Order: sequence, then C-alpha cells, then structure tokens
Amino acid sequence: MKNRKVKDLMVPLEEYATVSEDSSLHEAVLALEEAQEHVRKDRYKHRAILVYDKNKKVVGKLSQLDVIKGLESGYKRLELKGISHTGFSPEFIRSLIKTHDLWSKPLDEICRKAADIKVKEVMYTPTEGEYVREDATLDEAIHQLVMGKHQSLLVTSQKKIVGILRLTDVFMEVCELVKACQV
Repeated sequence: MKNRKVKDLMVPLEEYATVSEDSSLHEAVLALEEAQEHVRKDRYKHRAILVYDKNKKVVGKLSQLDVIKGLESGYKRLELKGISHTGFSPEFIRSLIKTHDLWSKPLDEICRKAADIKVKEVMYTPTEGEYVREDATLDEAIHQLVMGKHQSLLVTSQKKIVGILRLTDVFMEVCELVKACQV
C-alpha cells in the first residue's frame, strides 16, 4: 500500500455532500439524500456531510449520529465525550434516558425541530489528527484511521481541503487485496 496514495481513493470535495454551517438540520438531511442519489456505482453512499462557513471553507462534519443527537436537546446536558467505545449496560442506558428525560416526546414531534436547529449547533469540528495530505501513502492514512478510530479523514493539498478519505473506501480496497491473495 506504500505505492498507493490517498488521492487515489479519496472522494473529491465536489462529489461530497456539503452544507453551510447556517443550514438547518432539515436542509442537511436533504443535501445528504441528494448526494446519495448521485454516488458513483463503485462507491458506498455518503454517511456524513461536510460543513462550510461563509468563506466556503470546510469547518466541520455532520454525521448521521450528529443529526440524531441534535434532534434531542437533552444530550447537550450529558457529557458524552470519550465514552463512545465503552459499551454501557442496558440498565445504565435506561437510567440515562429516564433521568434526563430523553426521547420522551413522540419522534415525529421532535423531528419537526429539524427546521429550527442550525448545523453549526450540532456539527463536529475535526481535530488535527483528522487531516491527511493527498500525497500521503495509504499506509499512513490507514494508521491515522485506526489509531484515531476515525470514520474518515479530510484530505488536504497546499493546506486546502480537496476531498475526504472514508474508512469504507479504504476497507473496500483492503478487501480487494485480501481476495486477490492466493492462499
């Protein structure tokens, strides 16, 4: 994989779902749906949206989980950082739901709020470890994905974001190499 470059597998920015940070969650969901309809047959569908500011600079990501969490304001009262991989017991999860009155309103009522919630209120701001150069080797990118437990990396060229490298595309490439092995 040392001779494969990130740019060989990345999804170019112009092919990826994007929205303004001032868009509503409703608009973001529509943008994701539209982008999924236009995905090339050799790629997986998009599961996130890149968020840009008024200067058209990418400033964040909005995942499927971010959208769902954003629809329940009670999650803002919980400190959820660093606990995504701990695996809570069903009893503990039920106690959180009850204690913090999460999802107590009917889902369709909560979802109406999607028009009033701005993307910038619920988007995720990537950290330094979530950027990779387009000329980096796939080995380097895989290491970043694994060690950071990331679903994607923002691809840069001359300090500008030019695409996104998704774990699903890397996995597909790795699977092709595994299948090609003569065992």
